[in-house]
Amino acid sequence: MSDMPSHTPKPWLTIIGIGEDGPEGLGDHAKRLILAAPAVFGGERHHALMDNLIAGERLVWQSPFEKSIDAILRRRGTPVVVLASGDPFLFGVGATLSRHVNAEEMRTIPAPSAFSMAASRLGWPLQETACLSLHGRSIHLIRPHLHSGRRIIALTSDGKGPGDLAVLLSNSGFGHSRITVLEALGGARERILSTSAEDFQFRDIDPLNVCAVEVKAGIEARVLPFATGLDDELFEHDGQITKREIRALTLSALAPRHGELLWDIGAGSGSIGIEWMLCDPSLKTVAIEQSPDRVSRIARNASALGVPGLAVVEGTAPAAFSGLPEPDAIFVGGGGSEPGVMDAAIVSLKSGGRLVANAVTLEMEAVLLAEQARRGGFLTRIEISRASPLGAMSGWRPAMPVVQWRWIKD
Repeated sequence: MSDMPSHTPKPWLTIIGIGEDGPEGLGDHAKRLILAAPAVFGGERHHALMDNLIAGERLVWQSPFEKSIDAILRRRGTPVVVLASGDPFLFGVGATLSRHVNAEEMRTIPAPSAFSMAASRLGWPLQETACLSLHGRSIHLIRPHLHSGRRIIALTSDGKGPGDLAVLLSNSGFGHSRITVLEALGGARERILSTSAEDFQFRDIDPLNVCAVEVKAGIEARVLPFATGLDDELFEHDGQITKREIRALTLSALAPRHGELLWDIGAGSGSIGIEWMLCDPSLKTVAIEQSPDRVSRIARNASALGVPGLAVVEGTAPAAFSGLPEPDAIFVGGGGSEPGVMDAAIVSLKSGGRLVANAVTLEMEAVLLAEQARRGGFLTRIEISRASPLGAMSGWRPAMPVVQWRWIKD
């Protein structure tokens, strides 16, 4: 794909948001731009809606989508119109095009988004509503938003989407939540259907739909708290898991920041990397694990806990580091005492990046003591005791102590 130019050219690319009401929803200026454009890009539905206005070449989105981006960029400097649904910069094609075309090269005429239209139909304050896209994305992305009393508006991929969402809610303890399906908003086919997730039986839903959810959690609902240190029972594991209290302290030491990438080395159940991603949607994790069973388990945990985008690499450190993107932070939870692992991790870490390593074994503790003596950083010994039955009474049962090394790369 072409690089963005260094100069500031005149706008040649026009992105026009349209609704289901077709040309009736457009102003005269937008209509003239479509009519005059030698090339008009968009989906088949967009072309059908604007049928009488398009005089130039009609170019339907290709698969993969990058082919269409290349086709647009080859016309740089000549008038091009792109038709988009609603607001092109809210989960739309505008966001994609902006990565390849400078703002000075394009003009945008947005229409109301599906979120705005749904909120207006329901009377929901948009600033108090979670808005997310499940279109072409995993439905599990909704899980972190499932808190009782929360309102969610979600774009779906097709007519099956609302039913799939109802099943997920019902199976996760949110069956009493109310789902409102809003079909083809703003057009002649507009229809609004509403029911509880557990009673959802609607069929023949228009593929162009958005779902509004009023969340109601049952007693056994799988609610993901906002704090770090999720209950161990929320994770599927074989005993290889950073326990809740240690995990909370470890996430604090890792100190996630917007847009950062974590390497979770010796990931086990994936709990650290998963909670890292739950801190903010911009965060990413690469979990590195040598056990095939644990690799599968990490992927299941990531989906069940609402971060299906977590990447899992099956392999042994440090060989598994090859070709991975440079991390902003690294957690070493397993395998750190193996030859070369710590040195390779430190070399891979970005300048200014954070490394946190936990030791339970004496061998790993010796490695961390040596690293701290050599490089500096901070050592912490963490000891946790839990109350447990002791005969007819209760007593404190200590967990294995954890030595934690925290270090920032110059």
